[in-house]
Formats: sequence, C-alpha cells, structure tokens
Amino acid sequence: VQLVESGGGLVQPGGSLRLSCAASGFTFSRYTMRWYRQTAGKERGLVASITSAGGSTYYADSVKGRFTISRDDAKNTAYPQMSSLNAEDTAVYYCNAVRPGSLNYWGQGTQVTVSS
Repeated sequence: VQLVESGGGLVQPGGSLRLSCAASGFTFSRYTMRWYRQTAGKERGLVASITSAGGSTYYADSVKGRFTISRDDAKNTAYPQMSSLNAEDTAVYYCNAVRPGSLNYWGQGTQVTVSS
C-alpha cells in the first residue's frame, strides 16, 4: 500500500498550487480521501476531504473558498487545488485514505511554503 504526495514547493502569496496523492495497493475508489496539514509544534489538522465517488466534500473554515478537493478514480489519485495562498498555508501536507472497518493509510507528506 502506498500513498505518494507530490506537487509541493515554494509559491508566492496569492499564488496557486495543486498537490497530488497517488494511491496504490488498495481499492482507491472505496476510500474517503482526506488532506491534512501540519506545522512545527502543532497537531496535524484536517484541511479537506472527499468521500468515495466524490459524493461529499468537506473544507476547514480556513481554506473554504480557496481550496478545492477532487479525485480521479481512474487514476487512483486525489488532488487539492489550492489558490489565494498565504503564509498561514505553509505546512507539510499529508493525504490520508480512510474507510470504515479498514486500515487507515497515510502518505509521507509534501512541503508547501508560501513566501515572497
């Protein structure tokens, strides 16, 4: 089982970035996909999630209107599209796959830095 995040990097304030989470080793389409982020000294916090088949999405208040989560079950990949980024969005972003009664899977994380 693997979740591999990519797409992180340095972006200027106000800019956009799209992360990817490529999954393998499990039935991706059956899992809810979540994105968390974590900064030094703070707990990992849920940013956004999308249920299987994209039926329902959730966004933390801090990113609502700026982030859009999506998934492509044909490619076993989940994406958060992030726009209007600011310094408070700087963090390590992790993807997470969850399904009731199944193991919980995590990626290794990708760093996003918003700075001029």
